[in-house]
Amino acid sequence: MSKYDIIVLGSGPGGYVTAIRASQLGFKTAIVEKESLGGVCLNWGCIPTKALLKSAQVFEYLKHAEDYGLSVKGADKDFGAIVKRSRGVAEGMSKGVQFLMKKNKIDVIQGYGKLKTGKKVDVDGKEYSADHIIIATGARSRELPSLPQDGKKVIGYREAMSLKEQPKKMIVVGSGAIGVEFAYFYNSIGTEVTIVEYLPNVVPVEDEEVSKQLERSFKKNGIKIMTSAEVTKVDTSGAGVKATVKTKKGEEILEADVVLSAVGIKTNIENIGLEDVGIAVDRDKIMVNDYYQTNIPGYYAIGDVTPGQALAHVASAEGILCVEKIAGMHVEPIDYGNIPGCTYCAPEIASVGLTEKQAKEQGYEIKVGKFPFSASGKASASGAKDGFVKVIFDAKYGEWLGCHMIGAGVTDMIAEAVLGRKLETTGHEVLKTVHPHPTMSEAVMEAVADAYDEVIHL
Repeated sequence: MSKYDIIVLGSGPGGYVTAIRASQLGFKTAIVEKESLGGVCLNWGCIPTKALLKSAQVFEYLKHAEDYGLSVKGADKDFGAIVKRSRGVAEGMSKGVQFLMKKNKIDVIQGYGKLKTGKKVDVDGKEYSADHIIIATGARSRELPSLPQDGKKVIGYREAMSLKEQPKKMIVVGSGAIGVEFAYFYNSIGTEVTIVEYLPNVVPVEDEEVSKQLERSFKKNGIKIMTSAEVTKVDTSGAGVKATVKTKKGEEILEADVVLSAVGIKTNIENIGLEDVGIAVDRDKIMVNDYYQTNIPGYYAIGDVTPGQALAHVASAEGILCVEKIAGMHVEPIDYGNIPGCTYCAPEIASVGLTEKQAKEQGYEIKVGKFPFSASGKASASGAKDGFVKVIFDAKYGEWLGCHMIGAGVTDMIAEAVLGRKLETTGHEVLKTVHPHPTMSEAVMEAVADAYDEVIHL
């Protein structure tokens, strides 16, 4: 039997990052993966979707070339080539992870891993043991009873990025990050898209003003949006799909070629031996302490299988903290109130901290500032004036409670707010930090200035 210091089950952005940090700290490390290194994120999630979205963005530029004083005739898209490029980007990233495994002397065990008692993992009949076993098996597309996925007419995100043909009509059920990113992608290349959202607002976890702005932008681009609506059944017996949608006004039947179910995720915790080992689970999540230890000594869990936010960067941070704790380093628990969320549709969305509604509900007296990109020189020059930056501060102490952005490139801007909040920066300090001009990022400073009645360009 092969013996290791640490075995990591799953090689997504939680698992492979954990394994690398473990190796850096001197642990003899192995990683178990049943499919491709990099997990869903690299192969079927974050990375290939961003490649699709980039193709959509370039096509949008070509369609609106005249707005920039340019003439482009006969611009068209090749759906197969777009998908092929996306798959190529994913394969390149997966090969990059293979290289990192070799570089860090991590053994890659290919196969289906199952936990055993006594700190062992069975991989397709062969046993391996370790002092510490870290579960990082991630999640998959959640299926609703009213929306069973057949992989052809009712699909999840995985099929949505590798369809053989572009659908003429698509219904997207759910308007979280996955739903709106695919809605934007397919709409931009000419598919007729309808979004069905159960809650009153699209991107329901975001600040309400952000949700309203995205709805306006999407409708302007021809996306039909149905909120406070629910798909109660689908009929796939004909050539396409008929979806019955229940709304406040009654029932409506929508017809499409494909229904994309984007209603959240389901953790991959079945058939991995949790029951055999006695690891505690609650509501589809593995229970862990602040350092990702389960109730059974020597077994840990990180990423989507645990109760924190199901985001790639969260899984990576959890894995690093987990192995640093094992190594005896002084580590502090992750502050889950300061995790940035990013959505890569157009306009992009990025946020961190409390929404205005949450701040009020928590009893804060607040100062709110907002700066529209329509007043930004860089946004005007770029032809990307949709959106705004919104900031929320505690009026008493100046604490930065939340930051919410919607617009071009805002996913690359949100880190300023995350770092500022980590360093307990006050509104006054942000205001007196000189921001470069002309940039999109100076909208953060302008929004703060608006909160403190010092805004110059409004």
